[in-house]
Amino acid sequence: MRAGEAMEKVLRKCCRGVRIGKILIQRDEETAQPKLYYSKLPPGIEDRYVLLLDPMLATGGSVIKAIEVLMSHGVKEDKILFLNLIAAPEGIQAVTSKYSKLKIITGFIDQKLNEKKFILPGLGDFGDRYFTTP
Repeated sequence: MRAGEAMEKVLRKCCRGVRIGKILIQRDEETAQPKLYYSKLPPGIEDRYVLLLDPMLATGGSVIKAIEVLMSHGVKEDKILFLNLIAAPEGIQAVTSKYSKLKIITGFIDQKLNEKKFILPGLGDFGDRYFTTP
């Protein structure tokens, strides 16, 4: 939800009638495990293609959790397109090894993850940068 909203504005300009759902998943910085906080999806989502937006793909945990949420609402794996700006090879591997029919569209594949599971060289927390929060 939070960081993905940075991409939502452009999507709305491109696809004016698009229906938007929200999923809020936050990674625990100590364990690097994702936690689902909120989801609200449009009715009839199970019959649609879904663009899943998140600017960063690090470990893959958050996007895997988001895919689980979508699939629990009847969305077929091959109807999910995951769009992101920067991805780590480890995250791509984690997601594609679990969901081989999913399509990932990324702007750039960075070098690797560091010991804290942050993308290197990366650009820091995308949501913090976009919303100018510490």
